Amino acid sequence: MNHAAAAPATPAGSAGPPRRLRLPFMRGYYWLLIGLLYLPIVLLFIFSINANTTLSFPLKGFTVAWYEKLFATPALLNAVVNSLIVAVSSSIAATAFGSMVAILLSRFNFRGRKALTGLAMLPLIIPYVVLAVALLILFRAFGVSLSLVTVAIAHVVVALPYTTLIVLARLIGFDNQLEEAAMDLGATYPATLRLIVLPIAAPAIVSAWITAFTVSFDEFALALFLAGKDPTFPVYLYGQLRFATTLPVLIAAAVLLMAGTMTLIVVANRVRSR
Repeated sequence: MNHAAAAPATPAGSAGPPRRLRLPFMRGYYWLLIGLLYLPIVLLFIFSINANTTLSFPLKGFTVAWYEKLFATPALLNAVVNSLIVAVSSSIAATAFGSMVAILLSRFNFRGRKALTGLAMLPLIIPYVVLAVALLILFRAFGVSLSLVTVAIAHVVVALPYTTLIVLARLIGFDNQLEEAAMDLGATYPATLRLIVLPIAAPAIVSAWITAFTVSFDEFALALFLAGKDPTFPVYLYGQLRFATTLPVLIAAAVLLMAGTMTLIVVANRVRSR
């Protein structure tokens, strides 16, 4: 008699544990992508603390003077304030409009629903330069002077798809029977939105605002065409690149900009994951 234990049979129709796909070249490809993405950032940081004014090796020493000079440049600080004003205002508007569009698309069936979805996503596929020229012609046709307001309007347009998709993903993820139960208990739909929908969607709304803020603060092409006499931070950096003496200060500013952007992205992902 054989006392060896037989291996348990896998039930018919049930899949076994997934096999790990071993592709040796994928690991090298992954690290190549990491290098291409982050090596320029590392080099920028290195040159931002280099005492030399030229971007070349070997380095001439360590210094933080460029960061000190950055905060002593009124024109640069004014451009940063302009970008903050535009980013805060446009991200608030884009988040509000995106949340409303997401509620419409996730909770209502109506004629023109597909058309609304297409219009909301359209800025994702239109090149920013083309959109900037179109908005410039539109503002000129209506006699609107170029200013930070026109930049903010353009940034609302380009941030709308991001905010819509982020909030929409959250609203699709929970059962709408919670809203039906609230209305069965006597709540009006505006009260249901305020007490049920918005609290549940709050993490996505905050994440959408942070994403829209990042998109607006870093955007260059639209601001270049529509800023008028008040440049935003990216436009100011581009305008100063032709002056070799200001290059180290601009590199220091770019490092701070990237650090702030990456921090906001991490915060947005953490908030959205909750």
